[in-house]
Amino acid sequence: PSPAMPRPLFPRPRRHRASSAVRLFGAAALLAVTVPAPAPLRAQPGTAAATQGRVMPGIEVLLRDSLHLVKGKRVGLLTNHSGRDRAGTSTVDLLHTAPGVTLTALYGPEHGIRGEAKAGEKIANAVDAKTGVKVYSLYGAVETPTPDMLKDVDVLVYDIQDVGARVYTYQWTLALTAAAAKKPIIVLDRPNPIRADRFEGNILDLRFRSLVGQHAVALRYGLTVGELMQYLVGTKALDAQVTVVPMQNYRRSMWYDQTGLPRVNPSPNLRTLDAELLYPGTVFFEGTNATEGRGTDAPFQLIGADYLTDHVAVAASLNALALPGVRFDTATRTIEAGYKFGGKTIPMIKVSVTDRNAVRPVELGIRMLRAFKAAHPKEFAWREPSVNAAGRIKGIDRLAGTDQLTRAVDDGTVDALIAQWDAEAARFANLVKPYLLYR
Repeated sequence: PSPAMPRPLFPRPRRHRASSAVRLFGAAALLAVTVPAPAPLRAQPGTAAATQGRVMPGIEVLLRDSLHLVKGKRVGLLTNHSGRDRAGTSTVDLLHTAPGVTLTALYGPEHGIRGEAKAGEKIANAVDAKTGVKVYSLYGAVETPTPDMLKDVDVLVYDIQDVGARVYTYQWTLALTAAAAKKPIIVLDRPNPIRADRFEGNILDLRFRSLVGQHAVALRYGLTVGELMQYLVGTKALDAQVTVVPMQNYRRSMWYDQTGLPRVNPSPNLRTLDAELLYPGTVFFEGTNATEGRGTDAPFQLIGADYLTDHVAVAASLNALALPGVRFDTATRTIEAGYKFGGKTIPMIKVSVTDRNAVRPVELGIRMLRAFKAAHPKEFAWREPSVNAAGRIKGIDRLAGTDQLTRAVDDGTVDALIAQWDAEAARFANLVKPYLLYR
């Protein structure tokens, strides 16, 4: 995207009696904007904040006032276990039984339609046992629907809980599908669980695009998935016909546990809100020969390696940095078979969140990488290069969306890198302003 501020595409949200949908067609033209301005929220008994507890997800808004978007149409649904209403009913079941709606196909992202497959595990096509609807995998032999997968579909609906980090695959499965399908896409919006008003990290260098980063957005991108799609379409990064069904009563400053929505782990190894908050930084360890904590009781909160025998000293050096909102402790864990160091008991560093509003996860991840490198210059290593459409690039470069991170960690110049990435995050925050749906 251009560093210049794009012309605002959307007026200030306003009330509308009939529909809450925000529609975008092609890469620029707005056909309708009817986003309701959420009513002021009152404090609920026993809550600490007046903004807690009454967020209505996009699926419920669709069923309440925007069912015309899918009524009389053959619907393909891209979802998983996290797509559900506040009562816990699956979006699959809600659309299957919605009057006038014909659910003809289901599409599953990484981890599958039920969210149970391991990271990176390829998934085959299947049939949903409850509805009898065909389930097509978009994380296996193909990453976008083929014409055969779309032949019985008039409109595609997306309902998956995001985690607010560029390195997650769900939103890029959506973007790839929207670009390839050439059919209308309806996004049922959900919260950014780690606040939608915080931006951190670099803007992706498109030379390093992959399924863990398809478009030039910041690492912690501070948007809901509906806003992300609105930004990509509005800036012509994505040529697609998109309608966003927004949430009701959502505020950008909300953490997920302030929304009143029941928690569902978005993927097997993101089991707590603290883990989701740390994930945009500790995920970097996936690209190293240290472990990011998979195979333990606290993935992305426990970081270690069999060579980290000085973990007490390394934790002390990290605490000496006085990074905001976190504390570093030591631990040992026996790693589950099938993961890095599987079957071994290894020393680890536990990252504890002490003030979630102060945590800077991307900086934290960079500082931890440098601490491991400085303490173990011979043992610490980047994982082997992997192959993607851009050529042979290291897995860490795919995660970082650049090759600058490895150089800075190796050379000890992370201070300059963090300052540069902070400037990029600030620029991205300015670029997305015209495309925000919530206050």
